[in-house]
Amino acid sequence: MNILFIGDVVGSPGRDMVKEYLPKLKEKYRPNFTIINGENAASGKGITEKIYREFLGSGAQAITLGNHAWDNREIFEFIDKAKNMVRPANFPEGTPGQGIAFFKVNDVEIAVINLQGRTFMAPIDCPFRKADELVEIARERTPFIFVDFHAEVTSEKQAMGWYLNGRVSAVVGTHTHVQTADNRILPGGTGYLTDVGMTGPYDGILGVERDAVLKKFLTSLPVRFEVSKSGRTQLSAVIMELDRKTGQCKKIERILINDEHPWYS
Repeated sequence: MNILFIGDVVGSPGRDMVKEYLPKLKEKYRPNFTIINGENAASGKGITEKIYREFLGSGAQAITLGNHAWDNREIFEFIDKAKNMVRPANFPEGTPGQGIAFFKVNDVEIAVINLQGRTFMAPIDCPFRKADELVEIARERTPFIFVDFHAEVTSEKQAMGWYLNGRVSAVVGTHTHVQTADNRILPGGTGYLTDVGMTGPYDGILGVERDAVLKKFLTSLPVRFEVSKSGRTQLSAVIMELDRKTGQCKKIERILINDEHPWYS
């Protein structure tokens, strides 16, 4: 059982990379299931229904979100109908959408859980307690459980990995847009990566125009961030091999495609 996860797609440059490389990744790695984090897919600010459907049409089965989920107000019009979309589960009760979803792949089910950290982010419900609740529900149905932990700091992400060690197939971090080189399999069989990285502009800063970010740091004045539309692009992802019986991770490999790491078929 192979799961492919593509990290934080940013704007049209990121969407173009998905269109170009997802078929190639599928041909090479033969994933049984593909997940995309799409919270920045609409000009870096949320996601639209059209983009959501484009991702599904490109071959993804699940779309996860994060703290920018609500930046594009169109999401409120379709999220409750988007059965393949998973937003952070620890948003307060009454938030639209779902924080866990189950998907049938051949003769097995895969549970996808999305959680959001609280350190240097919005003080929403505890992701660890919510993880306990949802993992218990998921394990009643399947040992194949994937967790996208959308968090800022590495310590909180590592803590979640160890907290869920042996209870889920994988804990993979998103949000910081910089791929980390710490992919590993924890002793309980849980695949772990602090951050899968970003898919989008390669020469911007976290996907947005450099000048605006530099002005922010130099002046501390408010600036408008725009997705960098010109220049080189990149794709960040991770491929995991799960044991067909136990759901434990047997292999976890980072994927990075850019000018310094070109694609080889």
